[in-house]
Amino acid sequence: MKPRLVAIAGGSASGKTWLAQRLVEQLGSLATRVSLDDFYRDRTHLTLAERKKINFDHPRAIDWDLFGSVLEQIRQGRTCPVPRYDFVASNREPEPRLFEPVPLVLVDGLWPLVSAGLSARYDLKVFVDCPAEQRLARRLARDTVERAWPAEVVTRQFWEQVEPMHQRFVEPQRAVADEILDSPIAVTNLQRLADRLKKLSSEGAQT
Repeated sequence: MKPRLVAIAGGSASGKTWLAQRLVEQLGSLATRVSLDDFYRDRTHLTLAERKKINFDHPRAIDWDLFGSVLEQIRQGRTCPVPRYDFVASNREPEPRLFEPVPLVLVDGLWPLVSAGLSARYDLKVFVDCPAEQRLARRLARDTVERAWPAEVVTRQFWEQVEPMHQRFVEPQRAVADEILDSPIAVTNLQRLADRLKKLSSEGAQT
């Protein structure tokens, strides 16, 4: 079985992860999720203070060689290790998770469509559109709790780093998307996309 790949791109806190998770819930055993976040480079050699200074909103923070290798193995329907990332420690976890092939693989992240070479690997490309102010509000709610960051740090980082990188690297992916969904995502759009993915899965099973 060669899985069908679905990219879900969008800005930080746009709702792309929420969408991927809801789709997996809807599709059950047909689908699984792979997060581009887990491919942030291993920075074990740096101190925590040094890791905190890294611009994680620039694509160079990703280990693209590893991501490309794993994506190709997934496309071929192979079982393979997938890294896991710890945002509190700002570093990769020691043990990867084992990916088992399923008909649909949803790849969500800031830049799954950042290059033509990557974009060509997906069977469906989705972009989640969300205003900057709403993304900031969600980051404040998330990062002050899940990542233990002070609110003022989150806000300053958003306007000085996150949003400029969004305009430079995230927003251009909108032009190559097959589907553009406004966030918050309506239930009807979620169901419509789930139905489209079921059809895509059945088409894959026939090839």
